[in-house]
Amino acid sequence: MFTSALKSFTSNISANYTISTTPTSVSGAWKVYDGKKKSTGKAVSIFVFDRKSLDPHGGGLGGRSGGASLRKVHDEVVARIKKESNLLARLRHPSILELAEPIEDTRSGGLMFATEPVTASLAGLLQEKDDQERAGGVSGRPSRYVIEEAGDQRRRREFEIDELEIQKGLLQVAQGLEFLHESAGLVHGNLTPEAIYVNVKSDWKIAGLGFAGPPDTSNSQSTMAPISLSEALYHDPRLPRSLQLDLDYTSPDFTMDGNISPSADMFSLGILLLALYNSPHTSPLKTNSNLSTYKRVFTSSSSTPSSSNNFLSSRPLPKDLTSGVLPRLITRRPTQRMNAREFQQSQFFDNILVSSIRFLDALPAKTPNEKSQFMRGLPKILEQFPKSVLDKKVLPALLEETKDKELLFLILQNVFKIIKILPSGQRAMTDKILPQLRETFLASSGKAGTYERDPAKEAGLVVVLDNMSLIGENCNGKEFKTDVLPILQLGLESPTHAIVDKSLGCLSTVLATMDFSTIKNEVFPIVATVFSKTSSLGIKVRGLEAFVILCGGSSREGAGTSDDLDGATADPRKSKANSSAVLDKYTVQEKVVPLLKAMKTKEPAVMMAALAVFKQVGKIADTEFLAMEALPILWSFSLGPLLNLQQFQEFMALIKKLSTRIEQEQIRKLHDLSSSGSARDVSRSNELMNVGSINDFMTSNRSENVGENDFERLVLGKGNMNGTSILGDAIRPQIQSANPEPPAFSWSSPALPPNPNSQSSMSGVPKPQSRTITPDQSLNNAFATLSPISSTGVQSNVNPNAATNGLSSFAPIQPTTVQPATASASPWSFNPTQQPLQLSQQTFSIPPPPKSQSTTPFSTFSLPPPPVSPAQGPGMHSQSSGYFGAAKIGNVGQPSIGMNQQQQKSGLDKYESLI
Repeated sequence: MFTSALKSFTSNISANYTISTTPTSVSGAWKVYDGKKKSTGKAVSIFVFDRKSLDPHGGGLGGRSGGASLRKVHDEVVARIKKESNLLARLRHPSILELAEPIEDTRSGGLMFATEPVTASLAGLLQEKDDQERAGGVSGRPSRYVIEEAGDQRRRREFEIDELEIQKGLLQVAQGLEFLHESAGLVHGNLTPEAIYVNVKSDWKIAGLGFAGPPDTSNSQSTMAPISLSEALYHDPRLPRSLQLDLDYTSPDFTMDGNISPSADMFSLGILLLALYNSPHTSPLKTNSNLSTYKRVFTSSSSTPSSSNNFLSSRPLPKDLTSGVLPRLITRRPTQRMNAREFQQSQFFDNILVSSIRFLDALPAKTPNEKSQFMRGLPKILEQFPKSVLDKKVLPALLEETKDKELLFLILQNVFKIIKILPSGQRAMTDKILPQLRETFLASSGKAGTYERDPAKEAGLVVVLDNMSLIGENCNGKEFKTDVLPILQLGLESPTHAIVDKSLGCLSTVLATMDFSTIKNEVFPIVATVFSKTSSLGIKVRGLEAFVILCGGSSREGAGTSDDLDGATADPRKSKANSSAVLDKYTVQEKVVPLLKAMKTKEPAVMMAALAVFKQVGKIADTEFLAMEALPILWSFSLGPLLNLQQFQEFMALIKKLSTRIEQEQIRKLHDLSSSGSARDVSRSNELMNVGSINDFMTSNRSENVGENDFERLVLGKGNMNGTSILGDAIRPQIQSANPEPPAFSWSSPALPPNPNSQSSMSGVPKPQSRTITPDQSLNNAFATLSPISSTGVQSNVNPNAATNGLSSFAPIQPTTVQPATASASPWSFNPTQQPLQLSQQTFSIPPPPKSQSTTPFSTFSLPPPPVSPAQGPGMHSQSSGYFGAAKIGNVGQPSIGMNQQQQKSGLDKYESLI
């Protein structure tokens, strides 16, 4: 709702500043908003006054005269407000509220001006503290003030009103009054909690100068009009009380004597001091803004604050206040009151903490020696300060002094100790410390790669590196990458070995804060470069410890192999092993291990640190990589001439462990392969065995598989209806014709009658009935070319490989004497047309043809086994019944084709009817 109302206050401030939609606090007639300048982002507080707040809410004088009078009063109030803003613009002091933008009129008649960021007025803080005490009782948290801000960004503001905070605030107010009285020549006139603001640094600032004016005794030529007491003391019920003089804090010099002097402000300061210790935190004077009531109060000693009645305080007051301060502030006579300077020097402020704050305020004016002594002694008392004072007062003052490079080392030590004390260290680290560190270390050098040697800055950098874990705990990854990582890179690139060593020691903090991509692409390359280029053994060892952490180990594992070259000891409470490797397997194998392999030094400290790295590599790398790359390097390192027995045994233990892992992994792989391929191997072996058995069976018994029906189809020329021959399924001859033309050879002879005197290799075996057969021309291509027989009985062009076709185990074929015949006995017999054979000529059987891919069980001219005679019995077979026997019969039978017709018919009598 207020957003639309705020737009009506259009001015240069609203155009140049971003203003929050809801007020953070209300101080009298002012509503205070958080603002930020659009051009610079500087934070401010915007004070907005709405003139409509002056309108009476009820009653009042009517008529035209009453309206004119009210407008006159309103104009006086607006003039008083503008006077206050104009004085703030003129007065510049650390204890006076700083004006950022002068007051402006808005289109709706309101007023607006901008100041330094403030938390709230002191009156608002005291009111909030009263509410907390009423809610929590005496056992609650009476010393803590918390405000939950409204708006887009909700954050908690903490303010502790304890003894030190009161002392510090009153001291600052006294310094402001001293400036007004002695330098500006002014009397505030209305010093109340509404006129004091607490800024974001917890400093108390004086404002509310609407009733300020020169004193009566002023000799200076002041252009400011004096205070009109008659107008100031008159209480107009038509106006808000916050815009009128508050009689509860007013000095009797104004109300009863009519004098304007600086001592009147000191009386008001005494009443303000009582309100800080009172409960509720209000003035002990209760006048209800009535002048008569005020005068009546001071006519009685019981109603007047004094030491006899504990200054009308409901709580005990500090002894220093009751003995030497309050009696000299709350007194009827102005001459008996102390001035602002005397108040600052009173016993009330005589303690180490207040004195330290005073020294800190005056630090820019101190000498370098005084500054150095103060910074060295400050850590001893930091824990005694209230945390709010440390956060809002001490810490900002120290950070402002970081520009002094000679004190940077001491200042940063105090800064990080404060962060350890503060419960809200993360907010202080993010908002105050990190921006200042970046400005201090990176502003002059620009990028991290351009390092400039500066001993004073290096000393401060060492302090930052020593507290890197504290920094990592109090900032997130994005802030660490933006503000801290460049400083760490600056340390890694430093030419000073001690700084590089400390930078490498911070790697565990970096890994816990950074993401994988940043570590791999930004952190690891720098560490690898430092490790490969350094000539220091200590840096080598520290770099190897960094590799251990990068590979998933802990700093303890890396430090355990060190020989204390760096002089540092690892804290076992802070060494935690990473749950997983930071670098991936590829980076470890392709980048980390080659760096170790390229090392030339054989110092035991370096070798043992490298051993720790290989222990982590063994958990990440592949077994093949370990066998081919890691183990050779380990063997080379283990044989170093400087290693002792224990160190060598540690190397051997790792080598054996990795070798065992490689062996087990290889066994597992082979086992998995054998189990998955066992069924396939068994099937393949069975097929091979089956082929062998089939071949053996076919070799020995193929002639027994020929049936009579197959034979009849063969000799009658009817063909095989299934497309297979009697020789088995492996041979599928092409059927050319039903009656093929028998072949004729140049050496063929007419059929001869059998010679009873001829001896053959088949003697002793009953001869089957001889006949002529029709050769199967489809198998002719399987025979080698026949050669004629010479007259000396030796066959020419005999194939030397003929005996390799399974016939070597049989007796050689003997020559046979062939008798001449006069005529052909059968139309199926060969019809010789060439020169006849000589009667006395001996012949040899034709060797078997070359073995083809499909082995035929019978030759072209072989005959089926003869019928078994009763004398032989069913279990007896002729020698020619087998495969090779059939082949021999076929070959021998060629010169015996021309048997007599009678023998041929007698053997085929039962088949003549089929011809």
